[in-house]
Amino acid sequence: MNPAADPRLMRRIIAEDPEWSLATVPLLRELCIKHIVGNFKENPILDGLNTKDRAKVLQLLPTDVPISISAGLIEDEGYWKRCCQARWQICDVSKHGGDWKRMFFERNLEDLIEHFVPDSTDPSMLYDVMKLSANFIRCLNIKQLLPPVKSGSKFEDISDTNSDAGESPDVDHFDFNEIISRLTNLQELHVTYGVRDCGMNFEWNLFKFTPKDCSLLAKAVKNCRTLKVLRLHRSGVTDELVRVLISHLLDHPALIALDLSYNKISDSGARAIGKFLNGHSKLIHLNLCGNQIHGPGASAISHALQKNATLRTLNIRVNRLSDEGGQALCKALMKNKILSLMDIGANDLTEPTAMALAKVILHNKVITSINLSCNKLGPDGGKALQESMEENHRIINMDLRLTEVGQESEYCINQVLKRNKENLIHRFH
Repeated sequence: MNPAADPRLMRRIIAEDPEWSLATVPLLRELCIKHIVGNFKENPILDGLNTKDRAKVLQLLPTDVPISISAGLIEDEGYWKRCCQARWQICDVSKHGGDWKRMFFERNLEDLIEHFVPDSTDPSMLYDVMKLSANFIRCLNIKQLLPPVKSGSKFEDISDTNSDAGESPDVDHFDFNEIISRLTNLQELHVTYGVRDCGMNFEWNLFKFTPKDCSLLAKAVKNCRTLKVLRLHRSGVTDELVRVLISHLLDHPALIALDLSYNKISDSGARAIGKFLNGHSKLIHLNLCGNQIHGPGASAISHALQKNATLRTLNIRVNRLSDEGGQALCKALMKNKILSLMDIGANDLTEPTAMALAKVILHNKVITSINLSCNKLGPDGGKALQESMEENHRIINMDLRLTEVGQESEYCINQVLKRNKENLIHRFH
């Protein structure tokens, strides 16, 4: 007789704990996974697991696993997302190609460089991280560079008078050569020479891009043959320093974007940049916003633009071009066949530049966007621009805010821009 058929013949187990249930006993698989997770730092086991168990281990792993273990072993984006969110409050993965692992290693290296103190921090730790990070890093955005620690305190006390007068000695910063030579996939480098949140320790020399800094950075960029974007922003770059930098970029095989915005570049530096554009440059985007370029410097850049066949966007906003520089740029655009976006806002431009630009609008078949804001172009300049725009079917953006061209001209030009945008949409559909 089958014992299961007769309940009287079945064995019964009476538990002393009324809450006890066979369902609460953990499965052996779960115990193994818990053991793997708990001992992962000493004995990382991942590759031999099936897909389901592997996913469970990655889900339970703590985010403090040393990168010496996780870098080459873990590819799961969910794990690296947890690592990023555990370490930083703001995590915009779109700035890192949508790749969480890349974001972790880029920001980790950025933090190390930004807190590196020359002659004090042990560079071996940085080099160890580099060996593990190099394959994942495409972009570095360095927002500060610390100077060497001075004797007596973190920053030697200097009176406000001496600091304002710029009499404090120059200090050099981080040497990028050893780092960049190891980053074989680096495509973008954004650097600001300065100290964030220095508070009462403020000194002018903390924000100075020294000749030695320039020489070291220029050599590093020259040797980084994969670099496509260089942004040296708000670093007090002078004419002398930009000439040194440009001399190392003349034959760079990959650089397509150069941002030197908000520095101290004037006409001499602009001539060096013009020479760069006139050579074998592959530059597509150039940003010189917020410098001290006057008419002669703009003329040098304009001369290069007449022959240049690669540059598509030029931002020279907030300089001091005056009508001399504005008319020179317009003359270049009569011959240039490639530049499509130009920003010349806030440059003391007046009616003569507006008249010259009106001719460009009639004859240039390439340019699609022009920023003229914060220039006193006047009503007559506005009328000239309006008449030319009525014959133009390519320009889709023209910023005329605070240009005193008159409401009627501004309204009519905006209607033409709207028409051109609609025609462009229809062509693509």
